[in-house]
Amino acid sequence: MNKENASKLWKIIQEAGDYLSGQLPDHPNHPKGRNPYAHVAICVKEKFDASYKDIPNEKFNEVVKYIDFLKQNPS
Repeated sequence: MNKENASKLWKIIQEAGDYLSGQLPDHPNHPKGRNPYAHVAICVKEKFDASYKDIPNEKFNEVVKYIDFLKQNPS
């Protein structure tokens, strides 16, 4: 991903983390609460088999749609 798109994507990830703050279900591995920013970044990495910075530019819109999906389906 080029620098401009990676920067845009990071802002979208941060906004999704802000949105999900306090909405993720409790988990025994996270007794002090789950980190919504890490959750979004990890989900993106698992779905696309790459860090958000390493995903091809052609998939930018697909990644944004997936982040929207995560916001609507906190888990």
